[in-house]
Amino acid sequence: MADSQQKWDQRYRSEVAVYPEPALVITQNQHLLPQQGVALDLACGLGANALLMASFGLQTKAWDISGEALTKLSIEAERRQLNLLTEQRDVSAMPPAANSFDVIVISHFLDRALCPHIVKALKPKGLVFYQTFCRDKVDNHGPQNPEFLLADNELLSLFASLRIRVYREEVLLGDRTQGWRNQAMLVGQKS
Repeated sequence: MADSQQKWDQRYRSEVAVYPEPALVITQNQHLLPQQGVALDLACGLGANALLMASFGLQTKAWDISGEALTKLSIEAERRQLNLLTEQRDVSAMPPAANSFDVIVISHFLDRALCPHIVKALKPKGLVFYQTFCRDKVDNHGPQNPEFLLADNELLSLFASLRIRVYREEVLLGDRTQGWRNQAMLVGQKS
């Protein structure tokens, strides 16, 4: 954990000129969020997704390996007068407990071994909002290591036990200068 934590702390140590926007998977599908419940922004980074969920009144938790990122998130949440709970945590080593969340959001993070734990962590009717990078990209934006890139339709197979409510992955089809490229997004619901 120490090497990974140091890497991410170093990345988040620099000043944040403009706070990042939440992931498109949640902004475009925020109407699917429940009116109440417990939400988790897993591997949250600066926690833009957590801030959005907290603004909707969800009891929100934000977990990340970087204490630097979580400190900045706490300051931003206080500035916005939002209540959320941060926890420094290696989510791969300590996945969420079973049946503990109504909503889990993951963006720009991929640990395939964690996906079954995410499904188990959802309460009945719980939702996962997931967005990350694909191997078939139109440019070099995002990670280059294939270990952190989705294969074609892989996100669907990783969450095959859920009811798929939203899915988008355009890969390299058609006019590559238009559309939503480089990533896949999924909203899935537990039975």
